[in-house]
Amino acid sequence: MTAELAQLALILALLLALAQGLLPLLGAWRGDRALMAVARPAACAQALFAWLAFALLAYALLRLDFSVRYVAANANLAQPWYYRLAAVWGAHEGSLLLWIAILDLWTVLLARSSRHLPEAFAARVLGVLGLIAAGFLAFVLFTSNPFARLSPMPLDGNELNPVLQDPGMVFHPPVLYTGYVGFSVAFAFAIAALLGGEQQQAWVRWARPWTNVAWGFLTAGIVAGSWWAYAELGWGGWWFWDPVENASFMPWLVGAALIHTQAVTEKRGALGAWTLLLSILAFSLSLLGTFLVRSGVLTSVHAFAADPRRGLYILGFLIVTVGGALLLYALRAPRLAAGKPFAALSRETAILVGNLMLTVAAAMVLLGTLFPLLGDALRLGKVSVGPPYFGLLFPLLMLPVVLLLPFGPYLRWGRTEPGALQAVAVRAVLAALACALVAFVLTDGSARAVAGVAAATWIGIGTALYAYKRLREAPRGRRFPAELAGMLLAHAGVAVFVAGVLLSESLSIERDVRLAPGQSEQIGGYAFRFDGVRMIDGPNWKAEQGTLTVSRDGAAVAVLHPQKRLYSSERIQTEAAIDAGVVRDLYVALGEPMDDQHIENAWTLRLYYKPFIRWIWLGGLLMMLGGFVSACARRLRAPHPVAPGAELAAPLATTASAIPT
Repeated sequence: MTAELAQLALILALLLALAQGLLPLLGAWRGDRALMAVARPAACAQALFAWLAFALLAYALLRLDFSVRYVAANANLAQPWYYRLAAVWGAHEGSLLLWIAILDLWTVLLARSSRHLPEAFAARVLGVLGLIAAGFLAFVLFTSNPFARLSPMPLDGNELNPVLQDPGMVFHPPVLYTGYVGFSVAFAFAIAALLGGEQQQAWVRWARPWTNVAWGFLTAGIVAGSWWAYAELGWGGWWFWDPVENASFMPWLVGAALIHTQAVTEKRGALGAWTLLLSILAFSLSLLGTFLVRSGVLTSVHAFAADPRRGLYILGFLIVTVGGALLLYALRAPRLAAGKPFAALSRETAILVGNLMLTVAAAMVLLGTLFPLLGDALRLGKVSVGPPYFGLLFPLLMLPVVLLLPFGPYLRWGRTEPGALQAVAVRAVLAALACALVAFVLTDGSARAVAGVAAATWIGIGTALYAYKRLREAPRGRRFPAELAGMLLAHAGVAVFVAGVLLSESLSIERDVRLAPGQSEQIGGYAFRFDGVRMIDGPNWKAEQGTLTVSRDGAAVAVLHPQKRLYSSERIQTEAAIDAGVVRDLYVALGEPMDDQHIENAWTLRLYYKPFIRWIWLGGLLMMLGGFVSACARRLRAPHPVAPGAELAAPLATTASAIPT
C-alpha cells in the first residue's frame, strides 16, 4: 500500500506542477489575476505531495519493505538504519526524488516570500519553477519510478554500494543538490524578466540573496564531496577532475561569476544582459551535470548505471529547457538598456575581467569533460583528458583573478584614480615577497610552495587591509555590513584554499611499503611502526584491521587502524585511517598480505604525509560562509513592497555599502 500511495502522490504532484507552470504563465500573459493567483497554492500543494512520496520511500527503506524493487536493491537486514536512510538518495531513482523535494523546498520558500513582488512577475517565476518540477516528476514516473513492485518478494535485499556507506554520504548529496537546484531560482527570475520584456535592477536585487545561498550550498556540497573522496577512496587525493566532480564545479564557477555580476547590475544598471546569460548558464550546467551522471555516457566513480531511455529523456529536457531559454535571451536581450558607462580602471571592469576568466574556466572544464564523447562521435578513437590538461590550463585562467582580488574592494564604481591603489599594492607586494622568501627557505626552494604562499599572502593582505580600512572609517556604533562581511570571508577563504592546494601538493610525501609486525618506516619526520593485522566484525561487514603506532622523536603521536572490509554483498572496500591536524594529516591505507619464505605476516601499506591539506576544506567553508552571510544583508532581505498588479519597480538607487567583489 505504501508504494501505491507514493505513486498516487507523484501523479498528483505532476498534475499540480503542470497547473503551477501553465496557468500562472497564461495569466501573466493575459493579465488574468485569477489565473496568476493559482501559482502559490499550486506550488505548496505540489510540494506536499512530492514530500509525501519522498517520506514514503524513506519509510519503506527504514522498515525494509523488500516488495519495493528500490528497497531490495539498496538495503538489507544487516545494514544500519542511517545507511538505509542514506539509501533514499544513494541510487538513481531516489536521488531524483531528492532533487524534486529540494526543488519544491526552494519553490515554497520563494512562494512564501514573493508577496512583495509584482503579481505578474511572481506568477512567471513560480510558473517557470513549476515547469521544471513537472519535467523531473515526469522523468521519475515514466523512466525512474522508485516505487515499482518486486514479485516474488525476497527475504533479504542487496545493500547500498559500500563506497557510499560513509558518514559523508549521509549529508553530501542533500547539501550538493540544494546548491545545484538553488540555481533554478536565479534561472526562473531571469526567464521571468525576459518574458516581461524588460530587465531592471529590481529583479536582480530580489534574486541576489537566493543566488548567494545556492552558491553557498553548492560550495558546501563540493567541499563535503572532496572530503568524502579523500577519506573514503583510499587514494589520498582531494580532487581527481572526475567527470562528475567537474559537473558540480562548472555551475560553481559560473555561479561565482553570477554573484559578482548581479552586484554590478543592481548597483550600476550595467552588464544586465551578461547577468541574464549567467543566470541561464548556471542552471543549464546543473542540468548538464544531471545528464552526465544519469545517462551513463561518461565513466565516473560517482555515476549511476546507464539507461538509454533515461539519457534520451534528460537530453531532450536539457535541449528544450536550455535551448528555449537561450532563444528567449537572443530575442529579448538586445532590447535591454546598456546601463551606466564605466572606465577601464573601475570596479565594473575588474568584476567583468574576473567573470570572463571564471566563465572561460568553466568552458575549459566542459570541453575537457566532454572531449572523450566528441572523440567517440568523430571516430577519433579513445581519447582521455586527465589532470595534466586541467592542471595546466586552470591555474593560468585563474591567475588574473588572483591578481585582481586584493584590488577589487578598493576600486570605485565608474572610475578609479590609479593613485588610490598604490598603497595597498605596495604593501601586498612586500608582504607576498617576504612570505615567499620564508617559504623558499623552509621548503628547500619548492616552486609550487613558494607560489602558494605568495598568492595566499597577496590575497590575504589585501583583504585584511580593506577590512581594517572599513572598520576605521565606519561610524562608531554602526554594525559591520553583512555584504562586506560576506565578501571578506569569501576572499579570505580563497587565500586559505590557494595556500592549502599548493602547499599540500608540493610538500606531500607518498610511499608504498611492505612491513612485517614490528617493522617501521620513516616519512615526513614521523615513524610508522606496523603492529600487525587482526579480524574484526562490523554491523554488515567483516574487516582485516591493521594497527600502526606513529611517533615523532620517540614520542607517541597516534595509533591508526586502516581496514579492508568485506561487506555482506561480497564487495571489498578499503577504509583509510587518518590522523588529522591543523598543519598536516597522516594517512594510511591497508593493501594486501605479502607473506613469503623470508617475511611472515607482512602487508603492503600506502603511507602519506599531507601537510596543510585541511586548509583546502577550511578555505571552502569560509567561502560557503561568505555566501550565506552576504545573503543576510538587510537591504536584500527586506525589499520594498509592491502593490498587486504593479509592474517591475524602477531601478533602485545605488547604495554606498560594500558588495562582494
